[in-house]
Amino acid sequence: MSAQLMSGTAIAQEIVERCAQRARALFETRGVRPSLATVLVGDDPASVTYVTMKRNRSAKAGIDSRLVRLPAETTTEELVSAVRALSDDPDVHGILLQHPVPAHIDERAAFEAIDPAKDVDGVTMHSFAAMAFGDPGFASATPGGIIRLLEAYGVELTGRQAVVVGRSPILGKPMGMLLLARDATVTYCHSRTVDLASHVAAADIVVAAVGKPEFIKGYDIKPGAVVIDAGYNPGNIGDVDFAGAMERAALVTPVPGGVGPMTIAVLLEQTVDAAERG
Repeated sequence: MSAQLMSGTAIAQEIVERCAQRARALFETRGVRPSLATVLVGDDPASVTYVTMKRNRSAKAGIDSRLVRLPAETTTEELVSAVRALSDDPDVHGILLQHPVPAHIDERAAFEAIDPAKDVDGVTMHSFAAMAFGDPGFASATPGGIIRLLEAYGVELTGRQAVVVGRSPILGKPMGMLLLARDATVTYCHSRTVDLASHVAAADIVVAAVGKPEFIKGYDIKPGAVVIDAGYNPGNIGDVDFAGAMERAALVTPVPGGVGPMTIAVLLEQTVDAAERG
């Protein structure tokens, strides 16, 4: 068996193009241009590159992009104050706090300073609760992008066994909530799960989000499974043994070019949603 690649690039481009049309219509009818404010603390090279990519995609989607750069020595109180100022700014529709932040900062406190109406990255506890209860709100961008990718490839979720490997509050945990809302049977696993291989082997859908290169072994994957690799490690290596997964799975996301483009596309789409709600 040779798996089919689930490319997020083309699907994400379609989403961004629709965003641009909606942004243009919003400006023409109401004089409102969607605006996304990104807060970057420090100068981590990967974060700087990622923020630049998001700003470029924002321009293509007709979204104004504001960058707030803060030094690495910024305190939690200073970061919270900067985020609250953006929450109070009527010209800002979406707020993205680039993570991770420096270790001395209370990242959760900074996330919670984001107005839920502007939480287009879906990182606040309010957004998580909305995902868990099926209430209106913004999905976490990466899990939301994964759901869109699964839908685009016609993957049936109802009644399927889904294993999420990872438990972060902005990826693994909300991913499980979104799958559960679509009637999948969800098992959470992580780096300390006993006999992880048996859980992976039973899964119809595997979402790898543990942040460890090639943590999921190809020979453990159930033949015909759908494998979503949300990991990104140095050297363009995901959390899944890609070559091994390609030999057993039916569908596999590449790294890069799979989940990443969908994350940014959902972030931009939700920014336009926020602007339309005004």
